[in-house]
Amino acid sequence: MSKIKTALISVSDKSGLVELGAALNSFGIKILSTGGSAKTLKEADIDVIEVSDHTGFPEMLDGRVKTLNPIIHGGILAKRESDDHMRTLKDHNIETIDLVIINLYPFVKTIENPNSTYEDAIENIDIGGPAMIRSSAKNHKDVTIVTSPDDYQSLIDELNKNNGEVSFDLKKEFALKAFEHTSNYDQAIFQYLQNDNNVSDKFPQNISIHLEKSMDMRYGENPHQQAAFYKHKTNYAGALSNFNQIQGKELSFNNLNDAENAWECVKNMSASSCVIVKHANPCGVAMADKPKEAYLRAFMTDPTSAFGGIIAFNCSVDGETAEEINKQFAEIIIAPSFSEDALNIFDSKKNLRVLEIPNKAGSDNFDFKKIGGGFLIQTPDQIDFDINACEVVSELKPNQDQLNDMSFAWHVAQYVKSNAIIFCKDNMTLGVGAGQMSRVDSTRIAAIKAENANLDLTNSVVASDAFFPFRDGIDVLAKFGAKCVIQPGGSVRDDEVIEAANELGLVMLFTKVRHFKH
Repeated sequence: MSKIKTALISVSDKSGLVELGAALNSFGIKILSTGGSAKTLKEADIDVIEVSDHTGFPEMLDGRVKTLNPIIHGGILAKRESDDHMRTLKDHNIETIDLVIINLYPFVKTIENPNSTYEDAIENIDIGGPAMIRSSAKNHKDVTIVTSPDDYQSLIDELNKNNGEVSFDLKKEFALKAFEHTSNYDQAIFQYLQNDNNVSDKFPQNISIHLEKSMDMRYGENPHQQAAFYKHKTNYAGALSNFNQIQGKELSFNNLNDAENAWECVKNMSASSCVIVKHANPCGVAMADKPKEAYLRAFMTDPTSAFGGIIAFNCSVDGETAEEINKQFAEIIIAPSFSEDALNIFDSKKNLRVLEIPNKAGSDNFDFKKIGGGFLIQTPDQIDFDINACEVVSELKPNQDQLNDMSFAWHVAQYVKSNAIIFCKDNMTLGVGAGQMSRVDSTRIAAIKAENANLDLTNSVVASDAFFPFRDGIDVLAKFGAKCVIQPGGSVRDDEVIEAANELGLVMLFTKVRHFKH
């Protein structure tokens, strides 16, 4: 180790800067600095030398060129144990720089501002900062690089502990963080420019995924599996990843996987809506005038499966709704907000996880599915659906109530694992059949679920996520009392299926859109 004699500071985030500068001064460390950083330090009566005075070159091109200078980079990159390097520095009157404190222009914060322009984004691409970070991190044997105010105290503690010196282990740790910092910064710029290109190819040759660890999970899909949750650095406000956990024990892998389907299913629904999800499938969904009523109707669909489920609302949860929920065992409650009464009621169950998420529109650009050695990437399953644009293929025509129920059922079908069959009536699910290899089996299971819950399927509507390949599925659902079917159509036996609907007195709509969810 060797004592730090000279530090260079150039930071966009001024948090903790004055305290750091004062600590460095107390160790007799000379401080070089630029622009706003130098101004902040000077105003706090901390001794500082402007980089332009140190190099003998002024800032140029509206501040675009400040530190891109051999006097700076030579001082950083020189290997102290190399006689040749040190002789070169002496020949050119270059002073070594032992400590570099850098954080970059706020590019991500800039592009997150909806009022920012393309020009704003470009001007917030830092050039000199990443160059100094990379130079310092490369030469971490001799130079300490710090890129986050969160590490200032660790640096100060180390200087106090070692009388103005920094151990190699800490230098190496800081260097790793530095390369991570520049990597994430470059990825954010790449993604922005890629998205702004407006190229016809939705799937570019290279895709960069910028993820940041958010938390460790209790476990993975099974207790013997370890898991962690990583989130996109720049995601949309209404994403599940932006949850605020108000109470409850640690989350597991399955908890968040189920919660994702629950939140996506309910958040864009109209009126007060509730969904209960179990093993990533909705087992009950309902709309009503009040959240309590929506919950009770969703629970009514399948009380058995609802045990230990994930419950999500698209509206604020009040005290009377919380009272009803507390009568059952639930793993997670999700909503945009909770009343004080509701939180007080939930507090009686300390393990119950309560998640608050802003109900704001938006979606990811891509849907990723991991396979061995790579990813399958697709655009999200999102369409502008209009029930009135569907094709009525049956002799019977639907009334408005039937159209409303079919629209509701079709929305739910999007979030049920295929093969998906959903019986609905009055904006409420009556039976859900999911994840079967046969569509007929899904239909029978959905009907059995309704029977077990003592729900009458008479005059119900049915949504199918994909076409009926044979008429047998139509025969089964009609036998249980359904009067309307909404499905994509597109089977080679569509004529046979339509004929069955007419024969059985059913209304049938074709959406011409499929909603497979594997």
